[in-house]
Amino acid sequence: MTDDLPNPDQLFAALAATWPAAAQTHAPPFLLRDGAGGGKRVSAASVIGPVGPDDIANAEIAMARLGHPPLFSLRGNLGPVDALLADRGYRMVDPTVIRACPVGALSRFDLPRLAAFTLWEPLEIMREIWAEGGIGPERMAVMARVTGPKTALLGRSQARAAGAGFVALHGDIAMVHALEIRANARRQGAARHMMIAAAKWAQSHGARHMAIAVTQANGAANGLYTSLNMPVCATYHYRIKDGADE
Repeated sequence: MTDDLPNPDQLFAALAATWPAAAQTHAPPFLLRDGAGGGKRVSAASVIGPVGPDDIANAEIAMARLGHPPLFSLRGNLGPVDALLADRGYRMVDPTVIRACPVGALSRFDLPRLAAFTLWEPLEIMREIWAEGGIGPERMAVMARVTGPKTALLGRSQARAAGAGFVALHGDIAMVHALEIRANARRQGAARHMMIAAAKWAQSHGARHMAIAVTQANGAANGLYTSLNMPVCATYHYRIKDGADE
């Protein structure tokens, strides 16, 4: 990571603000989240202080009261907590990277006419595209909870709607979420055009950086963001109890 890119603390703050939980509770050494069905990112407990075995047991009880399985989100440098959770039967899932770049690195590209648009509220066709990718009403509710500047992304390919996405601003970081491309429109440039459209919108709202979180297993997406010169600036993963539903 270079000096002109956001640091991990800034990126995690932007991630939380632009994809917010329905509710959160400070219960040191954890921050507990109620995601209201919006997925792991808004439901996982994160570490805010030194952790011991009894703290994990207490967090499990608290998460059970919220009605979801015990789930923890860990930054890449939390090895001791990883070990404690592994000893309690938690497995690692969804290792994820956060990539970032200066907004100008993307906004400088020309956007072909009618290739991508920014708009809010999302159109029904965008909701259909998200639904095809497993992004349903609960994740749409996450987008609705964002209080800062935000917009939806519509990508087109061969004169048809090809993709949908969401971008929101926290400080000077614009974070892209829920970027979904229809199966029959992949590898046709729609995602790249949507990222350029997101950057142009972000720049017009005063952003200095673009960022996106993507699982390490998503080779196609990581290849795209590498080609857009968005290096990995932070990492995280989840720990979930063996036998629990994900």
